[in-house]
Amino acid sequence: MAGSPAFEWLCEAIEESTSLARLEARGTVRIALKEAGVEARTATPAELEVVVAKILPRELRQRGVSDEAAVCERLIAGLRALRTSGQQPAQDTPDAIFRRLGGQL
Repeated sequence: MAGSPAFEWLCEAIEESTSLARLEARGTVRIALKEAGVEARTATPAELEVVVAKILPRELRQRGVSDEAAVCERLIAGLRALRTSGQQPAQDTPDAIFRRLGGQL
């Protein structure tokens, strides 16, 4: 199951910033999101900032990531930049998906 653009960015950033492999990074973020009650496919940068600040440090520490606090600070800064830059790709609405499926772009 695909996640929101912000979710995808966060997973890639964790993979690049830590020793976690792709599946480990994605699984770790999904566990943190589940605890927070946030769905990966609809997660916004603002929601992910809270998850990274409150839940992710513990999850990273459990997986042997050293200096998890510094990693999370960098992730929060990146999510803030993503949110304020307006560079986050828009999520598809059901109407847009149905228009594409019907051949109307």
